[in-house]
Amino acid sequence: MDVRDKTILVTGAGRGIGRSLALHFARKGANLALMDTNREGVDETRAQCAEAGVTARSYVANAADEDRVIGALDEVTADFGRLDGLVNNAGIVRDALLVKVKDGQVVGKMTLADWQAVIDVNLTGVFLCAREAAERMIRLASRGVIVNISSISRAGNIGQTNYTAAKAGVAAMTVVWAKELARYGIRVGAVAPGFIRTPMVESMKPEALARMTAPIPLGRLGEPEEIAHAVGFIFENELFSGRCLEVDGGLRM
Repeated sequence: MDVRDKTILVTGAGRGIGRSLALHFARKGANLALMDTNREGVDETRAQCAEAGVTARSYVANAADEDRVIGALDEVTADFGRLDGLVNNAGIVRDALLVKVKDGQVVGKMTLADWQAVIDVNLTGVFLCAREAAERMIRLASRGVIVNISSISRAGNIGQTNYTAAKAGVAAMTVVWAKELARYGIRVGAVAPGFIRTPMVESMKPEALARMTAPIPLGRLGEPEEIAHAVGFIFENELFSGRCLEVDGGLRM
């Protein structure tokens, strides 16, 4: 796909990887619909995209809220008159061990609230946004692209039962949707980042960052722009569908 003058919706666009995704496509000449729960953050992303000379609009919505997702997608198609791509990037973390044991005694456990919050945004939110985007792409006869952001954690990461389950589900749904939507000319792919230098990661203590980086064969964290480049590849390569790109510095080799 040549993304020039196309309309691409990016969720979780208020900062980090989401902002880098938006700026990547803006510099390629795409128009951006930017969705996030953080008004200030998404408006800042919108302003930066506009500096590239494209049309960018922001929409405040929680990806896990069905009514708001439907409303936001209706607003996007009304504002732009088209929808050519979706990057399902919105996500949260609520890390905890399944059960925490000290001196042989269980002293904590992952709460149902933390489980549900992550599943709601990271799995159900991806489902809702993809469903509504696919409906509009079909209605508008757009041969569009949907890219879901999974994670290296989909293979299982200690302390992330909820996040791992969601990101594994995202990768699996990618395959299902690629099969179901191909007949309408819609391609679906996924990217699974490793440890990326986001604001959240940069706020960690130096010793924690060192422990995170040590096992990575390339010896460094990834940059948000490198994830954006991978997503851009999926958009531009017309033969890519149904697969998940691992972009993790070799951590899962």
